[in-house]
Amino acid sequence: MEKHIMQYQTVHFNLNGKDVERTVDVRASLTDMLRGDFRMTSVKKGCEVGECGACNVLIDGEAFNSCIYLAVWAEGKHIRTLEGLLGPNGELSDIQQAFVEEAAIQCGFCTPGFILTAVEILESGKEYSDAELRKLLSGHLCRCTGYENILRAVKKTMYRRLGKSF
Repeated sequence: MEKHIMQYQTVHFNLNGKDVERTVDVRASLTDMLRGDFRMTSVKKGCEVGECGACNVLIDGEAFNSCIYLAVWAEGKHIRTLEGLLGPNGELSDIQQAFVEEAAIQCGFCTPGFILTAVEILESGKEYSDAELRKLLSGHLCRCTGYENILRAVKKTMYRRLGKSF
């Protein structure tokens, strides 16, 4: 009989502005830790191989597929999930509001990942062309919207943040 030895490690990181720690199996994904230990249900389990973007989170400001990112790699990092975008009284961020305004949501499964990638795009402070935005958003699969409303929501928010009319 083969003996399996589980290895655990304590991870310290900042989650949505709060310093936290967890002891996790060294093989656990960041998705599993965020959902299981912290109840961050916006982090969706989609393909679990880094192809669909449903599990996207921001790690030190950069969008990552958390399903292929080990939980132990979160050590010392700042991680943001969709829950971290809400204002102090639960108000939506500008990009979330734009998704509502542009009807960029249908079933909603892919939406959190799209929004977090959009946050990375928007926080760059750059103006992107439609072609560049399409490429930047291309790591996401959506079976409902056809992408045009999502693109419009990101573009609208980008222009608003740059002080330009949409």
